[in-house]
Amino acid sequence: MITDDNIFQGCKNLKQVDLVEGGRVHEIIAALLLEEWKIVMKDKIDSINQILPTAPAGSYDNNHGDVGEKARAVQSWISSVLHKII
Repeated sequence: MITDDNIFQGCKNLKQVDLVEGGRVHEIIAALLLEEWKIVMKDKIDSINQILPTAPAGSYDNNHGDVGEKARAVQSWISSVLHKII
């Protein structure tokens, strides 16, 4: 669980999220009957890897308050994926 917006502060190399059992998640989604929903979910799950490479990493210097956008992007992505599933 990502609980702090500065968790990835200064992590310029964070460019991809690999799901634990990610292949299994894609298999489960592929087994579902609604084709349109399957496409939306696959795109939603894969979208974080398009966002992270360009999301600002922020500064290592906490005095400037620049925590970057990577943690917020991951938090938003997790929430978005869960809302599509639930």
